[in-house]
Amino acid sequence: MELTYYQCGDYLLPNRTIGETHAVTGKYEMLRKTFLKENRAGWYPGMLLSGKLDKHLAEVEKAAEERMEILMEGLLKEYPAPDKGKDQLAWTAHMNMLTAMAEESVLQELVYS
Repeated sequence: MELTYYQCGDYLLPNRTIGETHAVTGKYEMLRKTFLKENRAGWYPGMLLSGKLDKHLAEVEKAAEERMEILMEGLLKEYPAPDKGKDQLAWTAHMNMLTAMAEESVLQELVYS
């Protein structure tokens, strides 16, 4: 492998670039990226330099969103929500509770593993 170099002040630096990266947009992508940076010190730079990080983050985001939908449907069947027309605050509180339950599961299974 032959490298070319460019001069930056008194130093010669290799002409190396990381492949084009996409902006991290999803919630679960950002959480996974932060987790990898802080807790998987060997994995993160390796994935970044090999160009696999963006694909991995996109897969985690897609899987997490799909899992959230499935969990929310199941939780709504198990714990039906109160009538939204009669008591909007109770409905909102109930839905927030179900979302928190589903999200905790998704975070443990996909993001922080």
